[in-house]
Amino acid sequence: MPEPAVRALFVSLGLRKKARSASSWLELFENVEAGLPIISLESVLGDVAPGDASLKYRIVPKATLSRRAAEKKLSPEESARLVRLAKVWAFAKQVWQDDQAARRFLYEPHMLLQQRRPIDVVIANEIGAALVADILGRLRYGSAA
Repeated sequence: MPEPAVRALFVSLGLRKKARSASSWLELFENVEAGLPIISLESVLGDVAPGDASLKYRIVPKATLSRRAAEKKLSPEESARLVRLAKVWAFAKQVWQDDQAARRFLYEPHMLLQQRRPIDVVIANEIGAALVADILGRLRYGSAA
């Protein structure tokens, strides 16, 4: 992702510090390793899925969420899952140029994913996120998706 994209990720994640340089990816890496603040979860999910109250439990298990809220930060694994979702969300918004259309893409089963919803594939693992990003790239650059 180009430099403006990492800045957009910082904003999407609710991080006040705006990325300013090529080291921004390293800053994001360090934030994930330390555990993103719990507000990052609220910020991203407020954009991606404002009407889906259960999505947060796919990022942080329900039994763990109250403990994370008390600690005020996510684990590194939960942080990585959230950043993965935020990156795909940013790409979907670029492709569709409309939040509702991007949400529709993420929530509707897709034939190239064997009728799985892109959002489920993204949350599952990094390979799933790459598959969805590939579909978005095909849509953006005009090849069959």
